[in-house]
Amino acid sequence: MNEMLPLLTYCVLMSSTPGPNNMMMVACGAHHGYRRTLPAILGINAGGAVQTFATCMGLGALFTAWPALHVALKLAGTLYLLVLAWRLVGSPVAQDRPPEQVSFAQAAMFQAVNPKSWVKAVTIASVFMPVQLGVVQGALLVSLVGAVIGFPCISMWALFGVGIGRVLSSPVRRRVFNAIMAASLAVLALMLMR
Repeated sequence: MNEMLPLLTYCVLMSSTPGPNNMMMVACGAHHGYRRTLPAILGINAGGAVQTFATCMGLGALFTAWPALHVALKLAGTLYLLVLAWRLVGSPVAQDRPPEQVSFAQAAMFQAVNPKSWVKAVTIASVFMPVQLGVVQGALLVSLVGAVIGFPCISMWALFGVGIGRVLSSPVRRRVFNAIMAASLAVLALMLMR
C-alpha cells in the first residue's frame, strides 16, 4: 500500500485541479444536472483509462521519438477547447434550450486531444508503473486506479456545476455564466499552448 500512496495522491491531484475536463463538467452539471452529465463523467474516466493503458504499453515513446506529434495534439486540444468556448457563448440561454450535452463517446475521445490527460498518462507510465508486475498487469492496475480515483473527483466538479445551475434561473444569469465558462476555457486553451 505504501507504494500505491504516491500514485493515489497524484491521481487525486490531477483529477481534482482545474483543467479542460473539469471546466466542461461544471458547465454540463450547471445546464443538465448530475444524472444527465454522468455519461460524460464516465466517458472521461474510460477515455483516460484507455489512454493511460496505451501510454504504459509504449505510446509515450512516440512522443519522445516525434515531438511534433505532441505539438500537434496540443494544438488540436487547444482548438477543441476554443470551439467548446465558442459553442458555449453562442448557446441559447432560454430555460427550455440548454447547450448540447457532452456524450460518453465525445468525452472519451476528448482525452486524445486533452494535454492535461496526456501529461497524467505519461507521468503515470514513466513514474508510477509497478516494477514488480508485468507490463500488462501494471498498466491495467494504474489505469484502473486512475479511473477509480478520477470518478469522484470529476463528479465533484459536475456537482459544483449543479449547485451553480440552481442560481441560473434567468436568461441573463445563464448568459453571464456561459460567458465566464467560455472565457475560462479560452484562457485554459491559450495557457496550454505555452
